Amino acid sequence: MNKIVVIGATGTLGQAVTAELKARHEVIEVGATRGQYQVDSTDPASLEKLFRQIGKVDGIVTTVGKVHFGPLPEMTVEQFWLGLRDKLMGQINAVLLGQHYVNDGGSFTLTSGILSEEPIRLGASATTVNLALEGFVRGAAIELPRGIRINVVSPTVLTESLEGYAPFFRGFEPVTAQRAALAYLRSVEGAQTGRVYRVGE
Repeated sequence: MNKIVVIGATGTLGQAVTAELKARHEVIEVGATRGQYQVDSTDPASLEKLFRQIGKVDGIVTTVGKVHFGPLPEMTVEQFWLGLRDKLMGQINAVLLGQHYVNDGGSFTLTSGILSEEPIRLGASATTVNLALEGFVRGAAIELPRGIRINVVSPTVLTESLEGYAPFFRGFEPVTAQRAALAYLRSVEGAQTGRVYRVGE
């Protein structure tokens, strides 16, 4: 039984990923304010403390990240920075710091999103961040040592999140969090690296 950390385990997607992984793995649930452990993934010191507490693991999954949705002509630099600091660097921080705690042959699985392929109005920040995450995964895959793999899951809008996001995703067919979670299972238990697993695109 492998030991897998899910950062963002208390969110809609994180809960579904955790449920799928628990069938065959020991899952350590990490949230921002809830879960077995708490972490601020935008703060390297917070992540370092988390990994020191948990110790060696076989995989790290991140399902975290905020981005600002709004019209580009009115967007401030600070609003744009939200996605760069939170969704992009929050997940990259987990890899940079977590690589020293992942066992040989272990894995990272990050989260981007459909807007990397399908830009929408008000979504320039999200498109930028998602593509940057996918680029990071491709670049990191050829450099991570000791057979450590890295992939990213890119889901479309979740059925469970439609209430808040429906105005941004007119005409997009949603998928359930449980269906999206299967792609994380492929990444954790499979053999591939540097892959973007697109769900419902």
